[in-house]
Amino acid sequence: MANRIFGICAIVLLSLSGCASTGERVLDGDAIVAGAVNAPVFEGFPQAIGPQTQGVQVAARSSYGPGDAPLPGLKGPHAVDDAEGPYLLDTGDKLRIFVYGQPNLSRSYTVDHQGQITVPLIGEVKARGLTTVALEHAIKARLGTQYVRDPQVTVDMLQNRPFFILGEVKLAGQYPYVSGMTVETAVAIAGGYSERASMTKFRVTRRINGLVDVIEAPADYVLQPGDTVTVFERFF
Repeated sequence: MANRIFGICAIVLLSLSGCASTGERVLDGDAIVAGAVNAPVFEGFPQAIGPQTQGVQVAARSSYGPGDAPLPGLKGPHAVDDAEGPYLLDTGDKLRIFVYGQPNLSRSYTVDHQGQITVPLIGEVKARGLTTVALEHAIKARLGTQYVRDPQVTVDMLQNRPFFILGEVKLAGQYPYVSGMTVETAVAIAGGYSERASMTKFRVTRRINGLVDVIEAPADYVLQPGDTVTVFERFF
């Protein structure tokens, strides 16, 4: 009888031990769930404020697929102009200049190869590297010295300088620039890729204030007026 009682007690103790172990794991899981509910959220991810929330933060990150939720600080695709800022005039830009009360001065002008325009009365005015507002001030200052009293000058863009595309496209050449266009857009304007074209590697040559910058660019890189795009040949 004593042996039977001892055996029953042993079985009961083992059962209680297993329940306690299971209960501990359940409590751990509850703690993690509670952490997920109570943890503050910052930019779509739970904020790690203690050991209980670390597992939740990793789980939240792993629930997003590639490209679904970029981590904070990472930038988007190259379809954003890296040189974003005020537009600077250069050779080939066509301008409409209006001088109030002076019809002989109000006309369209094209920036020449020296980066200048020629305005009646005051002659050559440097335009390269200036914004339209800066050019307005330059013309106003020159006219106001002795020709026109308190001149009112407005400079507007009539047409951006063209872009150029070379290499493995069907119709290489010079084309009007379209605002916000990318390398891929430029290829489409030029009739598309040739049969031997590489669709992943491009070169953009950009002239800034007389200096040439060469850029190895992807297909979604945003172009600027006057850029020259080279489409390479693939070797397989």
